[in-house]
Amino acid sequence: MKAVTDYFDLTDFPFRDIFDGVDAVWEALDRIKEYLLEYKKYKIEGNVSGGAWLEGDRIAIGEGSIVEPGAMIIGPALIGRNCIIRQGAYLRGNVIAGDGALIGHTTEVKSSILLNGAKAAHFAYVGDSILGKNVNLGAGTKLANFKLDTGVRTISLKTEGAAAAGRRKMGAIIGDGSELGCNSVTMPGTLIGPGTLSYPCVVLRGVIPPRSVVKLRQDIDISTRNS
Repeated sequence: MKAVTDYFDLTDFPFRDIFDGVDAVWEALDRIKEYLLEYKKYKIEGNVSGGAWLEGDRIAIGEGSIVEPGAMIIGPALIGRNCIIRQGAYLRGNVIAGDGALIGHTTEVKSSILLNGAKAAHFAYVGDSILGKNVNLGAGTKLANFKLDTGVRTISLKTEGAAAAGRRKMGAIIGDGSELGCNSVTMPGTLIGPGTLSYPCVVLRGVIPPRSVVKLRQDIDISTRNS
């Protein structure tokens, strides 16, 4: 599972050419900066509140999109049509969001691609990641993108016997229609197939096959308090 088509249907994605000629899906992350440098149609067409902060002139916001007061967008950034950028959202540069995407309150996004209808609505961190069409991140979801160990900090991805190494930072690739429950965490370099449902508070790592159901099993002991 490494081809773009293993994870995404790009038919309606307005910036789908960023994936042209990509062999392994995660290679699109390396193209974001150059793609935004070459983009020629930066224009603010949506409704940007006077209380929002836009920094830099390479910011595009499509028709019907709303940027609420208190949101901060640092360019370069491409925001499609009918998106919502809620109060307290922080877009920290090199962000591409397709039509109908939602970036919510106290959610931080950097160096990432959100396909049409992708949602990170509440208290999320999305770094160096790709969210597929209609992906939903539950409140508090964190896509970790940096290894904590003290040795070599490059990220190795193992899929179908082939290893791809060398990225210092990488979050998650999450296939179309997947949903992660509240307070989920993905370890650096996690690959999640489309249609996956992950329950709350799960830590995901490695390669998750398409249409998986991922549950956290725990024992809860309830006793009576002494008066």
